[in-house]
Amino acid sequence: MSHRRIPKRKAVLAGAGAVGIAAAAILLPNANASQSGPEPGKVTAKTLSAASAAQVARQLGASLGDSYGGAYYDTAKRQLVVNVADADDAEKARVEQAGAVARPVDNSTGELTSATKTLSRKAGIPGTAWAVDPRTNQVLVTADRTVTGDRWDTLESAVESLGPGMARIQKSKGEFKPFVDGGDAIFGGGSRCSLGFNVTTQDGQNAFLTAGHCTAASQQWTDENGQTLGSVQESVFPGEGDFGLVTYDDPNAEAPSAVDVGGGQKLEIRQAAEAAVGQQVFRMGSTTGLRDGQVTGLNATVNYPEGTVTGLIQTNVCAEPGDSGGSLFTREGDAIGLTSGGSGNCDVGGETFFQPVTTALAAVGARIGG
Repeated sequence: MSHRRIPKRKAVLAGAGAVGIAAAAILLPNANASQSGPEPGKVTAKTLSAASAAQVARQLGASLGDSYGGAYYDTAKRQLVVNVADADDAEKARVEQAGAVARPVDNSTGELTSATKTLSRKAGIPGTAWAVDPRTNQVLVTADRTVTGDRWDTLESAVESLGPGMARIQKSKGEFKPFVDGGDAIFGGGSRCSLGFNVTTQDGQNAFLTAGHCTAASQQWTDENGQTLGSVQESVFPGEGDFGLVTYDDPNAEAPSAVDVGGGQKLEIRQAAEAAVGQQVFRMGSTTGLRDGQVTGLNATVNYPEGTVTGLIQTNVCAEPGDSGGSLFTREGDAIGLTSGGSGNCDVGGETFFQPVTTALAAVGARIGG
């Protein structure tokens, strides 16, 4: 895999106006929406940050049980919209009392999750992916350009077997693959990837997270100058995630909880947080620099040529080879994900999937943040 890196990175970080604007915007203070109280006796939706919305959604999901149909974050209104299937007035009131908007839907989360399991049995075809889309209350199935002929027929038949209104198919112009070839560039085993987030292990060692398909390629990783960084301690890919833990060989190595967003600016990473569908997120990678977009699905399954990976975040943030393992985060400094793979590029766009940071941290027993 190519080690070509410096010219493109300089072009992205120094010459692309869109990146410069994004880098500036991400560091601007957030304007607080009005918090004026509601009229007496009237329940209104609260303005919430995306992180707070994700927490409220988890609480309501547990509270509503079988009636819960997922939730998404309305960025423009800064409100949480909660889908409620076959809801009675008491369940709707519970949602509204929590400060969210109750939205009647046909499909519960349980039904949608069952549909994804059926797809795994019937349509585990390389070049396909699916995730629950709470905004449409359906499973969004994506097929890349390699899914044609009999494979397309198999996929279409599997979706139709779920029944009307349960899932829909969209075509991707690209090809699903891990973005091997972020933060800063790291190298190992002939592969180029991106450092995700610095972390601290349970025994107090400095380490970093990156993609598992990267750490599967090599036990030793260096920086772009050939200086040894560290050794792989844990690696998961394919299967239940795409993440790896690399401990720094130098016990005194500086490992700040920050992301280099270009132009000499760094954003402090304060904590790990769950993703919320609809929230704005930013990705940093060593190939394409700083990019932004929205979370479009959760608990996504991707059928790469190398194998199936589950439990990912789906977004419309672009990425390219070399961005693998790079950091996905919010303007507030919440660590959200690690770049896994997807289709397309930063010229035409596409779908990109990320390993949730919270899941990776739990698996390797590490913590993040200042």
